[in-house]
This record gives sequence, structure tokens and C-alpha cells, in this order.
Amino acid sequence: MKQEIHPDYHTIKVVMTDGTTFETRSTWGSEGDTMTLEIDPKSHPAWTGGARQVLEGGRVAKFNKRFGGLSLKK
Repeated sequence: MKQEIHPDYHTIKVVMTDGTTFETRSTWGSEGDTMTLEIDPKSHPAWTGGARQVLEGGRVAKFNKRFGGLSLKK
């Protein structure tokens, strides 16, 4: 393995949007840094059920609303 081409892998602290914290190992920042998240699984719509709202107003939903009653059967 080549020497000195790999990033430093160290321990950092992660702060979630609700204030909970945990420690993990990462190449982000430097040893002991704190990463404060703006979006995490507790607040992002993809994990909290907000994705349903996106599906209701998207292009596919509009297409199905407009052409959903059509059928190829005679």
C-alpha cells in the first residue's frame, strides 16, 4: 500500500438537529472536531413521511390525475 496518500482517519463528535450527540470515526475535519448536522433522519422528510407530500404533487401524480382513467382495453 502506498504511504501518505490516504486521508487521516480519526474520532469526531456529531450533533444531531435535536441536540443528541455521538462519536464516530471519519476523515472529515480533524481529531476532536464537532460536526453539527442541519438535516438528519429525525428531521428530513425522506425519513419522517414527508415524501408522500412530494409524490402527491409531482409530475407522475399530475400525469396519473390527468390520464389515470384511460385504458388500452376496448
